[in-house]
Amino acid sequence: MRLALAEAEQAVASGDVPVGAVVLSPDGTTVLASGHNEREATGDPTAHAEILALRRAAASVGAWRLTGCTLVVTLEPCTMCAGALVQSRVDRVVYGARDEKAGAAGSLWDLVRDRRLNHRPEVVEGVLAEECARLLTGFFRDR
Repeated sequence: MRLALAEAEQAVASGDVPVGAVVLSPDGTTVLASGHNEREATGDPTAHAEILALRRAAASVGAWRLTGCTLVVTLEPCTMCAGALVQSRVDRVVYGARDEKAGAAGSLWDLVRDRRLNHRPEVVEGVLAEECARLLTGFFRDR
């Protein structure tokens, strides 16, 4: 999560919401890819940290299936990112701060654990939650 937090801090320079993500290899020892929000920097509404990290991880391993991998992200994924997590077949999602307004991994919705879907990653929430929330709260307070 500390790597994801460092990634999130990079988003602030371009005025993006500070969310960072990393994708870990199946054994958890290697960072396959990372990303931070780049919506403002690129003008791309899909440039969320999770989407960018998943794209880069898939390119790194040469396959769209990220079976066995873990995505670590500072903020609970939204519906778009939760859908991408299910589609990429990651085994585990670890997030820091809950998102009561748009979270889709347990807060507002629970898309990633919906029994009707063919893949349901494990969800671990609240890792360094206070630090993750503090970064976001500070960003919005300053704006």
